[in-house]
Amino acid sequence: MKKAFLHGIIAGILSAVAGIIYLHIYQTTLGTEFNKIINPGSISGASIFACMLMAISYWVLERFNKENWKGILNVVIALLSFASILSPISMSLPFDIKNPELFPGLVIPMHFFPALAFFCLVPFFKNSNS
Repeated sequence: MKKAFLHGIIAGILSAVAGIIYLHIYQTTLGTEFNKIINPGSISGASIFACMLMAISYWVLERFNKENWKGILNVVIALLSFASILSPISMSLPFDIKNPELFPGLVIPMHFFPALAFFCLVPFFKNSNS
């Protein structure tokens, strides 16, 4: 279980770093500022939380010898990532935010960073969660 937590944290940190870099590049390039709504702390927390859930899910499958279900779990993770973009699309931003139409372009890609980071690192953790 400790290794599963470590794997989730590593993937979460990498996802958070990617998200924070993307935030900086997006806001600098487009001249926007969404710091009242999203910040490095919220990006880090969400990324680590999501990757920890994925790591624990993988650990549970390994613990109960259901590793052949990992493909199904991967599909569920991908579907949940897609479903999670509904919240930023439907979000109402405060009136004092400049260029609110650019907000979805910032946060929607970030919803896929945790799954991408986790799936990229899974081969390095193969058979070491048990």
